[in-house]
Amino acid sequence: MLKIIDRYIIKKYLGTFSFMLILLSIVVLVIDVQQKIPRIESAKALDPKLDLMYFLLHFYPFWIINLIVTFLSILVFISVIYFSSRMANNTEIVAIISSGASFHRFAKPYLYTSILIALVSLVVNHMVLPWANIKKNELEAYTYNAANKEKILGTAPASAQLSKSEYIFVNSWNKRENRGSGFIYQKFDKNRRMLYELKSSEVSWDKAKKLFVLNNYVEKSINKDNTEKLGNGPELRKNYGHAPEELFPNELLGQNKTTPELLKFIQREKEKGNSNLNSYLNELHQRTSMPVSIIILTFLALSLASQKKRGGLGVNLAIGISMAFIFVFSFEALKVVSENKSLSPALAMWLPNLVFLPLTLYLYLKRANQ
Repeated sequence: MLKIIDRYIIKKYLGTFSFMLILLSIVVLVIDVQQKIPRIESAKALDPKLDLMYFLLHFYPFWIINLIVTFLSILVFISVIYFSSRMANNTEIVAIISSGASFHRFAKPYLYTSILIALVSLVVNHMVLPWANIKKNELEAYTYNAANKEKILGTAPASAQLSKSEYIFVNSWNKRENRGSGFIYQKFDKNRRMLYELKSSEVSWDKAKKLFVLNNYVEKSINKDNTEKLGNGPELRKNYGHAPEELFPNELLGQNKTTPELLKFIQREKEKGNSNLNSYLNELHQRTSMPVSIIILTFLALSLASQKKRGGLGVNLAIGISMAFIFVFSFEALKVVSENKSLSPALAMWLPNLVFLPLTLYLYLKRANQ
């Protein structure tokens, strides 16, 4: 049963958090739109419907969801530091503890609220965020600079490993138009001896029938006695089990999948022999580690801000923002380290929590025993 003081603290927690969330969303949205207007306007050359209003309706709502989820733990951290510092400066915390409540009892509403936000974040990360990312990623490439836009929408060589013995190579594949040239499919036996090869001058994706269309193809089957059987034709339709987005994925693919879908994708890629999966494993582990960090950072903020200090709110906010920067930077740096295969994805995505947890426990127990 929640007491009056519990409801008071929870109201302050959620009220400050909501205010920070809305304020951040508005400020960042305005800044981002102003910066990206030239790129958005240049997108109209590719598609006339891609004007600023279209992006405001079909891109930025989902971009904001992604932004909020990414920085949710930091928003919680700064919010707790802000309202707890104000309570400390107004001697509210001293009055509560002087009335006979222990610091552990005072911290209970912080625990309840942080668990609630963490659980909501956990569900959103695993199930809702991928839906928002699908909508966001349809247009996000148009907001990139020319070099990064070319990586997502442009033409480049592509390859895929269908199984441990089957491979696809495309000399030039356009991800936006889903067509290319210089297609090769090869199949080998367990001794790496080629059994079959299919080449075509052009390849395209038939979205309606979910088939690859090969134009001007030549195929070659190699018998056990090394004799060859040749064939050719103007057009051939083939099913390779997956759409181009899955065969030739970009770095945004992992964001678009719910956790069950992502787990299936990772398992399928492992069975095919693909070992370059760290970016997808980072995405998988981060979806759980970030909600857990909400609870850790809540108690770190409480430990830092619940005692009145010389300098007051300003000092606490300065400390909080500095630690928030370190936390976010460590996540992004460890992603790069993991993608370079210098660190396992699980350890990389949990390491900030593993570092901040003992620090939080030390500061919390120190504050509780004062």
